[in-house]
Amino acid sequence: MSSRTVVVTGGAAGIGRGAVERFVAAGDRVIALDRDADALSALGDQVTGVVVDVSDREALAAAADEVGAVDALVCAAGVQRYGTVVDTPASVYDEVMAVNVGGVFFACQAFVPRMSRGGSVVVVSSVQAYAAQTGVAAYSMGKGALLSLVRAMAVDHAPDGIRVNAVCPGSVDTPMLRTSAAQFAGDRTTDEVVAEWGRSHPLGRVATPGEVAEVIYFLSSPAASFVTGADVKVDGGLTAGLAVVLPEDAK
Repeated sequence: MSSRTVVVTGGAAGIGRGAVERFVAAGDRVIALDRDADALSALGDQVTGVVVDVSDREALAAAADEVGAVDALVCAAGVQRYGTVVDTPASVYDEVMAVNVGGVFFACQAFVPRMSRGGSVVVVSSVQAYAAQTGVAAYSMGKGALLSLVRAMAVDHAPDGIRVNAVCPGSVDTPMLRTSAAQFAGDRTTDEVVAEWGRSHPLGRVATPGEVAEVIYFLSSPAASFVTGADVKVDGGLTAGLAVVLPEDAK
């Protein structure tokens, strides 16, 4: 496969950084968009870093003008915030919607017109689009909205030869996950909390960003040429099981 031009939002950390590294390894030209200038600089000379807050639609449009034609777009920027529908402040709701939903919508609005036939969009959603834990009302709502957007875009842009898909990870060992783990750690270490969350997955651990990036890369590649409108779970079996466990003496 010849070298492509790939844009990754949230490309300086976590799943976004994993995707950046995977595309670079494939020899692609990668443009990473992120609001963290220092983290972008740490990506190295093979990556073009552009400082952009994805909640700023005008900045996204300006970045698209700067980049020009693209072959693939990965929307990985996101924030994790907690709260029920009752206790989530309006400012937190607005932030989650602006970044996790608006950041995808307006990135696609900016870059999809610059794709030719064979182009691909991959959106990072979450298993929380299917089922929620407690206290993540806005986050879960936003991730569910992304799956609807992916299906709508897949239908709209199929005549243009552009495919649109989503990945839905479970727990992934990213700075965002570790920030959340530290918030709930109490007298435990962050590593202990991450390991505990990992044990809730049938595979017994959390994912690495690189494992999610492999699925992103596949969906963006010609190997997935007949895949569009799909949401692929990368969750270690988390959503495959039920929480009910048989008593030991009944097994």
